Amino acid sequence: MFSYRHAYHAGNHADVLKHFVQVQLHQYMNQKDTAYTYIDTHSGAGVYALDSAQAVKSGEYLEGIARLWERDDLPAPLADYVNLVRGMNPSGKLRYYPGSPYVAEQVARPEDRLRLFELHPADTRLLVENFRKLEAHKAEQGERARGRRILIEHADGFQSMKALLPPPSRRALVLIDPPYEVKLDYKHVRDALEEALGRFPSGIYAIWYPVLQRMESRQFADRLKRLPAKEWLHVTLTVATPGPDGTGMHSSGMFILNPPYTLEATLRETMPYLVQVLGQDSGATFRIEKGTQVTGTANPRGLDTGGPRKPIGNARRASPLSGAGSLRLPGQPYGDRAPKAAAKAEGEAPAAPAKKRTPAFRYADQAKQATSSARGPKRK
Repeated sequence: MFSYRHAYHAGNHADVLKHFVQVQLHQYMNQKDTAYTYIDTHSGAGVYALDSAQAVKSGEYLEGIARLWERDDLPAPLADYVNLVRGMNPSGKLRYYPGSPYVAEQVARPEDRLRLFELHPADTRLLVENFRKLEAHKAEQGERARGRRILIEHADGFQSMKALLPPPSRRALVLIDPPYEVKLDYKHVRDALEEALGRFPSGIYAIWYPVLQRMESRQFADRLKRLPAKEWLHVTLTVATPGPDGTGMHSSGMFILNPPYTLEATLRETMPYLVQVLGQDSGATFRIEKGTQVTGTANPRGLDTGGPRKPIGNARRASPLSGAGSLRLPGQPYGDRAPKAAAKAEGEAPAAPAKKRTPAFRYADQAKQATSSARGPKRK
């Protein structure tokens, strides 16, 4: 259960997507004077050293944040995220990378509350230590400390967020990104969201997930579309064509329930750039789709991709709720003809429809805490 350590994966392409979107969500929430509660169900260590043994061993950040580090042509929304990372590396050398709790602390306002949960005992200790040092550094600079506005708990975030909804201010941003090292994590996410929406239907819920070959991952977005949220927005980033054995994580997604109305336009501006800079081969692409809870249908015009695709695995039909033709895996092409017409042209029977720069202090040393392997998809 505790084999996953995000120190191996910090700053990779999936982190770029997740934290770029997270910054945009905080900035939207900051537009209203009323304070809000940020809930992070799987917080991790909060800050990661990219020169640690774990990060150097995997080298994943070299294909992620490192590719953006010295760019001078960043789209404005992406620059907000990269500048946050630069802010915690005032020497100009890319050494530290923020987890989602640090992103929230930097972008949210002093009056906003942070509720951080982590179940891994070692990462919980690191999270507490990193925030203690952050608060001490701010105090030295004469900045106002958040005090009780930040609460860190060694607890199951799925269960703990129940007691926080609805929040006193009736405004909340919830980030959910478990390690998905067990198949049940997909079900746990959906179940937790269904209950959360019952308690607080107007909250913004952002879910990160790895796009893998396993069935649970392939069906995950369709299942989230059926949740009782008024609207949803779904974006995926693929940086390379998956190998024949299906191993490795080449694609990840962010699924947002009750998204800001500004987010879709921001993604359309930024995703082509991310594909260009982070793409590793011709299979690099992106996908954007949106829909509503009332109809459950994706807007065909809301569907976007980042270039030609190559077929992988077995194509599956679109779910009855997708409304966007054949729902393909990342890297799979959109044919010039509809599946039924194509099958007829080939003399085959058509397939049956499918069923339903701030602190310059030294962060806690993850290398002393990490004892487990780097297996499994990423997490904060």
